[in-house]
Amino acid sequence: MLVSMKEMLEDARKNHYAIPAFDVSNYEMMRAVLEACEEEKSPALLMALGVDLVGKGLPLISSMIKGASNHFNIPICLHLDHATDFDLIKNAINCGFSSVMYDGSVLDFENNAKNTAEVVKYAHRNGISVEAELGHVGNANVGSISETGTDDDPGETLTVPEEVAKFIEITDVDALAVAIGTSHGVYKKTPELRIDRLDEITAVCNKPLVLHGGSGTPDDQMQNAIHHGITKINIYSDVVGALNTALKNKLNSLDNPSTWPFIVFEDARVMMKDVIKDKIRKFGSSGRV
Repeated sequence: MLVSMKEMLEDARKNHYAIPAFDVSNYEMMRAVLEACEEEKSPALLMALGVDLVGKGLPLISSMIKGASNHFNIPICLHLDHATDFDLIKNAINCGFSSVMYDGSVLDFENNAKNTAEVVKYAHRNGISVEAELGHVGNANVGSISETGTDDDPGETLTVPEEVAKFIEITDVDALAVAIGTSHGVYKKTPELRIDRLDEITAVCNKPLVLHGGSGTPDDQMQNAIHHGITKINIYSDVVGALNTALKNKLNSLDNPSTWPFIVFEDARVMMKDVIKDKIRKFGSSGRV
């Protein structure tokens, strides 16, 4: 049975650790995350987003993960990641997602807060937790998506602490993703997290805080962010990179293209689980179940 993200993150906030949240695009990624989490006795936070949900992707992924949750003895949350469309959010809730993210981070404060509040009202009526984003986490390298930021200075993309308390009051959101210097995707340069900004945010925020763009961010910086209040860290590129690297090497070594997929994916399963367990241990969620 799936559980709410809210209860997971409240425990992480109370006990000063973070839960790694993994985007999963297929069966192999899902299985690697669930097996690694159960072996490490960690809560499992699985996310779905983007092209994986088009067509019948949404009900298929939700059915797969809901079914799998009955075979593991750990808390499992299925979270919709970076949704900007209210209809998609409603469909995800109807399909059994136990948590959703509404991403209005490219909007101005007023519209982001207004839309988030509408999502929260609908989701809470259905017992579903909601994550939102204030500030904006860009792509590829720090600040690259912002017209106001640069590679060296994300500038106005960072979360403004003075807006946080007002946003929480308007929306009643369950978790808040903040922009403190990370970005999505594969880094072109090493990020430098603004822990000073994070401290200003935690001083005025009574909700669990989320860090997007965890892949490629140095371990010491993520552990420092956890120490200063981060309770959920999103991971995708590190895991899918392990998957694709292992697949590439395995396929290049095979003479028979009709080899069973179980054999084709065997190295990928090992490499993905190694990455997943490393995040679990370094973020402090190992042994929490």
